Amino acid sequence: MIECRKDAISKEQVNLWLEAWEILRAEIHSSHAARDGKAKDIMQKGIELYESFIVIASNCKTENILLTDEYEALPINGAERLQFIKGRPGQYACYRQLDELFIETKKRMARLRLKK
Repeated sequence: MIECRKDAISKEQVNLWLEAWEILRAEIHSSHAARDGKAKDIMQKGIELYESFIVIASNCKTENILLTDEYEALPINGAERLQFIKGRPGQYACYRQLDELFIETKKRMARLRLKK
C-alpha cells in the first residue's frame, strides 16, 4: 500500500484543493445545464486536479494513479471509479462520480490526519 504523507494532507492543503474543485465543479455543472459541449474539457481539468492531489499526498514517484497499486489516500474502489470517469469524461454520470470522489477523499483525509 502506498501511504499518505502527513504534510501533504493538512486541512489547509485539502481546503485549497477543494476550492479549486468547487470552481471547476460550478463550470462543469453550468456546461451540462447549457448542453454546450464544454463539459468534457473542463472535466479533464478536474480529473487532472484529482489525480495530482492523490499523487502529491502519497509517497510515490509516479505522476499518475496506477491501477496496480493501492493508495491509502483513495476511497474504496477509487482507482476503478477514476478509470470509469476517464473513459467517459463528457457524461453527466461521470461528473457526479468525480464530485463524489472529491467528497469522499476529503473525508478520508480527515480520518487519516487523525490517525497519523
